[in-house]
Amino acid sequence: MKKTINDVVLKNKKVLIRVDFNVPLKDGVITSTKRITAALPTIKKVVSEGGKAIILSHLGRVKTTDDLQTKSLRVVSIELARQLKKSVSFVAETRGRLVEKAVQAMQPCDVLVLENTRFQDLNDKAESKNEISLGKYWASLGDVFINDAFGTAHRSHASNVGISKNIAESALGYLMEKEVTSLDKVIKNPTHPYVAIIGGAKVSDKIQMLENLIQKADKMIIGGGMAYTFLKAIGYSTGISLVEEDFVPMAKEFLAKYKNKVILPVDHAVAREFKDLKPEFQTGGIKDGYMGLDIGPKSIELIKQALQGAKTVVWNGPVGVAEFENYKNGTFSICQVIAELPNAYTVVGGGDSVAAVEKLGMTDKFSHVSTGGGASLELLQGLPLPGVEAIQNK
Repeated sequence: MKKTINDVVLKNKKVLIRVDFNVPLKDGVITSTKRITAALPTIKKVVSEGGKAIILSHLGRVKTTDDLQTKSLRVVSIELARQLKKSVSFVAETRGRLVEKAVQAMQPCDVLVLENTRFQDLNDKAESKNEISLGKYWASLGDVFINDAFGTAHRSHASNVGISKNIAESALGYLMEKEVTSLDKVIKNPTHPYVAIIGGAKVSDKIQMLENLIQKADKMIIGGGMAYTFLKAIGYSTGISLVEEDFVPMAKEFLAKYKNKVILPVDHAVAREFKDLKPEFQTGGIKDGYMGLDIGPKSIELIKQALQGAKTVVWNGPVGVAEFENYKNGTFSICQVIAELPNAYTVVGGGDSVAAVEKLGMTDKFSHVSTGGGASLELLQGLPLPGVEAIQNK
C-alpha cells in the first residue's frame, strides 16, 4: 500500500504538489477547467492543514521558444485562485533564485504555482528525461511531495519520479488514490459477472489490454475499428474497413482461445468513404467498397443483453467514429446502457469514451470516470505506473 495524503503531517510543511493542469487552451483562454477542479481536494487539504502548497504541472509539449509564450501556467494560476477563492502566487520560472525567494516568502496556507515544468525540456529534455539534478533541485524546495497527477503517472519524469526519489516523504493525492483504487478494483478483484468493452481504432494499441482483461472478464465486447481485424480473422469480408493485416493471425489465435467470452459486432453502419454521411446498414460481413464506421442496431441489442446482470463493467474506447454525428449511435447507446445498470461497478477510461459520457451528462451515473488516458491504458494493460511506484509505501 502506498502512502496517501492522509498519512502525512502537512502543518507548516513546504508541500510540493504535482498536479495535471494540462488544460486545453484556445487563443490563451482555458476551454475546459475540469483538470483544475479535479486537483482542488488535494490542494485544499494542504491549505486547510496549514501547509504551504507549491504547485508543479506541465502544460503541453515545449519544443520552441514560442511555446514559452503560449504555454505558460500564469492563466491557470488565475483560474486556480478563482476556484480556491483565495490569492495564488505565480512565479514565471521553474528553477533559480526567483523560485527560491518565492518559496522562502511563503506563509502557512499560501499557494504558489511554479511555471510549466516542461520549460525545462527546451534545451535538453531535462524534465521528460528525468534528469537527476532537476528532480533533486525541485525536491530541495519542499519537505513533502504529493503526486496527484494521474495523467502523467505512466511517465518517469523529473517532476514526479525525480522528486519522489529525492525527498524525505512522498504520498499520493486524492485524485491519484481514487484513480488507482478504482482501476485496481476492476483489474485485480472484480465482482462477477464482469464485462469488458474495448473499442478504438487499432488492435496494436490495445492487444496487451485485451490479453490482461480477458483473464478475469466473463465477457469481452470488441468494437470500433479494431473489430474489423477480428472479423477478418474469422473469415468475414471487411470491405475497405480499417484492418491491421499483421495482427490478423494474432486475432485468430485470440478468438480461438477465448471464443466463449468474446462478442463481436454482427451488423455495421457503413459508408463508401471516411465522411460523416448518412449510413447504410449491412449484416455479417461488409461489402467491397464499403467501410464500417459504427456498430448496427442488432449489435447494440446483443451488447445490451450481454450487459444485463453485470456487476462489474470496464469500458475503454468508442465502438464507432463517435465524433461523426451519423456514427455516434453505437457508442452513445452503450454509454446509456452502462449508466442504467443497477448495482454495477462501472468504470470508463479513454478520451473518446469519456467524451461521450460527458456529452450525455452521465458522468455521475458511472462509478468512476478516469481522467488519465495513457495512464489508465497502461494500468488496464497490467503495467506498473512509474509515478505511483516511486511513492513511499505505508
